[in-house]
Amino acid sequence: ATAPPAAQVQQSGQPLLSLGDSGAAVREAEERLKELGYWLGPVDGEFDVRTSQAVFAVQKAAGIARDGVIGPDTRAALEEGPVPEASSSSGEVVEVDLDRQLLLVVRDGEVRHVLNASTGSGETYTSRGQTKVAVTPTGEYGVFRRVDAWDEGPLGSLYRPAYFNGGIAVHGYASVPPYPASHGCVRVSVPAMDWLWAHGYADNGTPVVVR
Repeated sequence: ATAPPAAQVQQSGQPLLSLGDSGAAVREAEERLKELGYWLGPVDGEFDVRTSQAVFAVQKAAGIARDGVIGPDTRAALEEGPVPEASSSSGEVVEVDLDRQLLLVVRDGEVRHVLNASTGSGETYTSRGQTKVAVTPTGEYGVFRRVDAWDEGPLGSLYRPAYFNGGIAVHGYASVPPYPASHGCVRVSVPAMDWLWAHGYADNGTPVVVR
């Protein structure tokens, strides 16, 4: 038997979409992600870092492999439209879901935006002569200090951090993998942090619930 034409394979199996791809299929996926509340900035048909972060987030919410690629399982998830549930019921709250590694922007109990996040890795590390464990503690907090710049700390530079628990902040970072990797902070992508600032979600006093 001869192999079917490539176009036919794409029509029946649909091509995998991943970082660096562009075109109508990417735009369609971005529109669906945005419709569901997964943050990716402007829909532009370019599968860039912002898009891959949104794909990680929907994969986490759906409980499927976190590979950042739009394949059959992720297409099925996009059709189904999984959205995590909020734990708060009133006001504007930033919720950090440690199990799913997601940051949720919640308004009056409704999840409005979902962002990929990376929290404490659980590994031990040494800082200033002390051995510590990289944990993001659960609890209810509020943003009490923020720095509108790269903030140089003992463990590296944090982009526009919004501190909510001692030295623990929501901040932008160049690397936001789909698994826990930080020293305890809540990492989001640099453009995602810019968006959080622009819309008041990193303001002093903003409630932060880590669960």
